[in-house]
Amino acid sequence: MRKFGTFLAACALAAPMMASAGEIVVQGRGTVDQAPDMAVISVGARFQAHTAREALNEVNNRTQAAFDVAAEFGVEPRDMQTGNLYLNPLWSRGANHNEVARITGYEAGNQVTIRIRDLSVLGRALDEMVSDGANVFNGLSFALQDPSQAEAEARRRAVENARAKAELYADAAGVELGALLSISENGSVRPQPMFRAAADMAMSESVPVAPGELTTMANVTLVYDIKDPAGAQD
Repeated sequence: MRKFGTFLAACALAAPMMASAGEIVVQGRGTVDQAPDMAVISVGARFQAHTAREALNEVNNRTQAAFDVAAEFGVEPRDMQTGNLYLNPLWSRGANHNEVARITGYEAGNQVTIRIRDLSVLGRALDEMVSDGANVFNGLSFALQDPSQAEAEARRRAVENARAKAELYADAAGVELGALLSISENGSVRPQPMFRAAADMAMSESVPVAPGELTTMANVTLVYDIKDPAGAQD
């Protein structure tokens, strides 16, 4: 029985969940690395003018220019979305801060999210959007168009990893692994590398981008029965 007691103590240290008597609780992790096949960019325009109409018209023109560039590179309408359109007055109190504030102009802004499924045109598309008037760049991220295969493989590897741990613990403790009592997923994570830069920088060549790889991760917790723990010998 000494081996079985030592084994339960080891399980308690190895996993955040506490095992009941006669059980093995293990956690497993599975990862899949692969190159992305889609980019998501967030660009926009911001402009100040004396009148609200002038500010909005300029922002609208710059936003439409970004859409036109995207279309030229084969981006479909379903992959373009407008968001965060705003128009705010600009207030001034002049040199004397005791004066009543007055409106001296307006600032308008807009942001668009564009999915580019052909990464070979990404750098040139970014370059042209900036050249045609986009002066706000909120970032770029890489993704998978269909992550389901990577997620399924990560889950399978997580279960295999947890099963291997359970078999190792059982062997080390001198007990026999029994039936699988429960399995739970602790969440799947798909971290994405980010690229950020100032949108108003001068660019004479296409923007260089390196998509690298994405990691799809799955974490699971398995609970196994121990066959006849009362029969374990010292």
